[in-house]
Amino acid sequence: MKIKVIDGLLLKKMFVQGANVLEENKNIVDALNVFPVPDGDTGTNMSLTMNSAAKEVKEENINTIDHIVGAIANGSLMGARGNSGVILSQLFRGFAKACKGKETLTIVDLANAFKNASDTAYKAVMKPIEGTILTVAREMAEKAIELSSKEMYMDDFLYELIEHGEQVLNKTPEMLKVLKEAGVVDAGGKGLNLIFNGFYEAITGKEVMIEGSTPIDFEKVEEDGQDILFGYCTEFIIKGSCVNIERFKEKIGSYGDCMLVVGDESLVKVHIHTNHPGVILEEGLRLGEVTRIKIDNMRQQHENKSIEKMSEKKSLEMKEFGMIAVTMGEGLTEIFKDLNVDEIITGGQTMNPSTEDIKKAIEGVHAKHIFVFPNNSNIILAANQAKELSDKSITVIQTKTVPQGIAAILAYNEDLNKEENIEAMTEASSHVKTGQITYSVRDTQFNDISIKEGDILGIADGKITVVGSHVEDEAYKLLEGMITDEDEILTIFYGEDRTKEQAEELAERIEEIYEEMDVEVYYGGQPLYHYIFSIE
Repeated sequence: MKIKVIDGLLLKKMFVQGANVLEENKNIVDALNVFPVPDGDTGTNMSLTMNSAAKEVKEENINTIDHIVGAIANGSLMGARGNSGVILSQLFRGFAKACKGKETLTIVDLANAFKNASDTAYKAVMKPIEGTILTVAREMAEKAIELSSKEMYMDDFLYELIEHGEQVLNKTPEMLKVLKEAGVVDAGGKGLNLIFNGFYEAITGKEVMIEGSTPIDFEKVEEDGQDILFGYCTEFIIKGSCVNIERFKEKIGSYGDCMLVVGDESLVKVHIHTNHPGVILEEGLRLGEVTRIKIDNMRQQHENKSIEKMSEKKSLEMKEFGMIAVTMGEGLTEIFKDLNVDEIITGGQTMNPSTEDIKKAIEGVHAKHIFVFPNNSNIILAANQAKELSDKSITVIQTKTVPQGIAAILAYNEDLNKEENIEAMTEASSHVKTGQITYSVRDTQFNDISIKEGDILGIADGKITVVGSHVEDEAYKLLEGMITDEDEILTIFYGEDRTKEQAEELAERIEEIYEEMDVEVYYGGQPLYHYIFSIE
């Protein structure tokens, strides 16, 4: 059926279908990560952001344009994860603002909304970079404005937009050197095009459901009140040898929701809300050793949380400063607790917390001013977005690594005022060098370095400088290239797959060469990264 205008119900279908298509293809987007390291999560972050918005859209019972775009804007804002998710939420915020007050959307209305979406996203990013999702969004919006002057049907309009978006996407490697060197197009731009493909499918009558979900009756979405459908938040890690992640997701998908399965064939992080945690664990055991098991009864938590928070706040005096840090790994979590951090958000590589996660942590801190330490460059935008949504006094210290976060917190002094502490912590974090040892998830060429899948990678302050086959040998080479005569302290945080003995042997090798250097070894317990090094 050829249509020229979109009503609220059709917009709902378009958006949910956009989320469905992105969910089905998120692994393709993840694989476009420039670095061949196991944290290519652009597709996952965009999909989780979309799914958060789609959930709110599905629950919206009044199918007017105003109500649907309001649900889109709010859901994507609160569910935004990672830089790509935050930018996506800003695109939808701009789109929603331009659609307000409309009873139906014409092609002219959509074109103006796409333009406002692009403008809003550009304003939200301090230093916009061309060759990214921003470029694809802007050029698609400009094409939409051009097409809006023509007499055409909605499906033809979207088809031409998608075609143009693909052309722009294919040009992104010419705009960004890192994309060209890695031989990939921009991941965020690819994700955006997939969403538009979903829009087109909904317009033309095709509906593809998310794995494990049930068809939606768009005419009548039942309210579920405050009931929690799946009561147990189940998390664990699978250590195997040939884990087929997609097949595993197929097996457990029908047992719950909020599923997140990330990693590779040897190490998989699993998160799912389910009523049958035993079944999920059994499926995990079929694939390898299961560790880090955590099962929480969310229904009980829901009942107790409000009462506990109220009594906690009543019993606590409002202190001057509070702290929130993002980290992953049992050991690193304990280190931040020992540094008197009030709220620790589990997250980092492969698992970026949402804007809502950070906002909830902010609400849990009883202090006049709160410092937030993202400890990952891909979490800073979400932290800033959470800050804007809160009426509390908050400063985001823009720490991009765990060592920077630890150094910043160690520089905190309760006798200093807010501005003095911000200056001291920012300066301290800038003086830390961060080294990381991980592994490659694919074959690639990066900065004239030939990398094979499974290679051990040494990363010095965000740049791959060492490639080899042995974890401790490559760690030694990385440190050898990073340590200078001015450096005094090396801190080694070893991951969950390394032993204390291995870490201490590495420390001894370093001490033999750098006799004046103070070397400390701590259990970090972080997944995916064998070692994290802090050099000061």
